[in-house]
Amino acid sequence: MDREQALRDQVRDAFSGNTPLCIRGGGSKAFYAPPSQGETLVTAGHSGVVGYDPGELVLTCRGGTRLAEITELLATNGQHLPFDPPAFGDEATIGGTIACGLSGPARPWAGALRDYLLGVKIINGRGEVLRFGGQVMKNVAGYDVSRLMAGSRGTLGVILEASFKVLPAPACELTLDFDCNQRESIERLNRWSGRPAPLSASCWHDGRLCIRLSGATNETRLWAERLEPEHCRETTEEFDKLREHRHEFFAGKEPLWRIAVSSSCPPLPLEGNWLIEWGGAQRWYRGPEDVPSIMETAQAADGHATLFRGEGAPRFTPLPRGMRKLQERIRQAFDPAGILNPVRTDPPA
Repeated sequence: MDREQALRDQVRDAFSGNTPLCIRGGGSKAFYAPPSQGETLVTAGHSGVVGYDPGELVLTCRGGTRLAEITELLATNGQHLPFDPPAFGDEATIGGTIACGLSGPARPWAGALRDYLLGVKIINGRGEVLRFGGQVMKNVAGYDVSRLMAGSRGTLGVILEASFKVLPAPACELTLDFDCNQRESIERLNRWSGRPAPLSASCWHDGRLCIRLSGATNETRLWAERLEPEHCRETTEEFDKLREHRHEFFAGKEPLWRIAVSSSCPPLPLEGNWLIEWGGAQRWYRGPEDVPSIMETAQAADGHATLFRGEGAPRFTPLPRGMRKLQERIRQAFDPAGILNPVRTDPPA
């Protein structure tokens, strides 16, 4: 269903009346930022696939299209979104997925959401429709403005359409299990990442390391033998649960922290429960440490911390002054009245 005009009218009216807007897709990731104040602008009804060429590996869809619908369509043609996006609910939309900028377990090896975003069509804070990028990889000279939408959390515009590069799904996927402690798992993952093994996901928790191999059948099975796991399984259900935070580690209401560091960083000195993925670069933490201790520990390791779920402030590690000034100038250009998700001013980590 095409609701572009209705959405555009709502933004124009809000701009004229200096009324803040709370942009909402399917609501599956509403936990990721403080709630915005103002009139709700719902994009979920603006849905549908606008164009899909399996031969050219390009998909264009409206922002309110459900992520599940896109995944199903691609699967019927043996293709997928390589950045493995989490949905966190059946109503997740592709616009919300872009706005949050989240990628799944495959991210270190396949790339991030922004790497596959070819172009976007948005409504800016004045109610104007703008297009950036296109439907091929090399479609711009200079900075690719469409990539700004990845992780903008609705503060730069309402996403009307998006075009993605898609890829064939792997012919074979295997899950390998290893018994090791946290330090050993980090060392193994860094060593394996330096070899041509077809790694596509990793997860360490509670003394157990799981990795996913994805690729051509013969190559994948050969590497499964070379790495000598304790167990090798045909199913990759472990990583479906990890992507959607249905893994046992994520159960409960205790604050959940996401800490981003270099993949070779040794275990961080925070007491609590850990889950490590992305080859060691993304570390999930739950424990008794307070906000300043977590933030300072991440920064001391040349990383940053995000309060992913739970109550607390600040939610994101503050940007350096220069980067914050640049971010403010960008937002001013797209939304001069500051009406789009105005409460969400902290930068995403």
